[in-house]
Amino acid sequence: MSRLIYKKTISPGNRIRVLIVDDSVVIRRLVAQALSEDPALEIVGAVSNGALGLAKIAQTNPDVVTLDVEMPEMDGIEMLRRLRPENVRPRVVMFSTLTERGAAATLDALALGADDYVTKTANGGSLDRSLASLRDELIPKVKQFFSLSQPASATPTGRPAAAGSPRPVIQRSTAGLAKVLAIGVSTGGPTALGLIVPQVPADFPIPILIVQHMPALFTRLLAERLQASTPLKVEEAAEGTVVTAGKILIARGDFHMRLRKNGKDLVIGLDQLPPENSCRPAVDVLFRSVGETYGSAAIGVILTGMGQDGLRGTQVLKAAGGFMIAQDEASSVVWGMPGSVVAAGLADSVVPLENVVPEVLKRI
Repeated sequence: MSRLIYKKTISPGNRIRVLIVDDSVVIRRLVAQALSEDPALEIVGAVSNGALGLAKIAQTNPDVVTLDVEMPEMDGIEMLRRLRPENVRPRVVMFSTLTERGAAATLDALALGADDYVTKTANGGSLDRSLASLRDELIPKVKQFFSLSQPASATPTGRPAAAGSPRPVIQRSTAGLAKVLAIGVSTGGPTALGLIVPQVPADFPIPILIVQHMPALFTRLLAERLQASTPLKVEEAAEGTVVTAGKILIARGDFHMRLRKNGKDLVIGLDQLPPENSCRPAVDVLFRSVGETYGSAAIGVILTGMGQDGLRGTQVLKAAGGFMIAQDEASSVVWGMPGSVVAAGLADSVVPLENVVPEVLKRI
């Protein structure tokens, strides 16, 4: 299970301390240059392998480590193994490649306690393009774990607005038994799914549809790994896959997942319409489709993740009479997605990760 840790607050005048661990001198320089452009970030070191990284952590006490997977002497996976026993350790964002090997290594790293990952851009791009990609992808992922102190009138960075006591929700009684479970998750998702999927009983009577923010290679490997933990059938969804009871379907990376009718069957529809919330697949797309298709027979679950993907889809699902469960802050790696649903007063139940499946079973 992911570490239970609240978002660290960075006081005014202080910055988020970042250590870069990568065997490529070019990557180290690019990452340092991109991150240094943000005034909230401070580079405290850049080293070429995991052994040097461990020593540098002891010297500099960074808040975040950006960590390459393949390095000489000690690679990123072994460095993570040696970090794991520490009581207090930095957040870790992996650098991985969009290859089968890179995707598998990234999932290994997430299982060992890495908090998130960024995929390396293909070689051959211009310096400006590489820097822009790092700024757009890496900086938000580094900052997502922290609250930057601001004046009282401002909303803290990375936290959902009005994230104090959730507004009360007018409960709607469902008209019948639940017929589908839809799950949306992002940062921390593979670990969260690795905990809850094995809890689902073998005779689970309804289909499970999952959107996890990941590229295509990653979602296929994630489905294969989850399959090893459950007797239920787990698949990366394909166009036309029939939605049946007891099957877990994971949205394919880079494709939105919807539901459509095909004769008497409900089947999966995949498309590459524009991203929503900068995401494809988007949780909003799935939740809207589930709400419109199943109405009050739908259960939605929103788990750990950065941003607000799932909020608008939850509004549709709730308006149709569906039931919404949100992961609580203490068990979330990042309480952005579930926090936005809670702050909007749309969560019927807010529970720790380990209580999500028992809460679902109450509704079936």
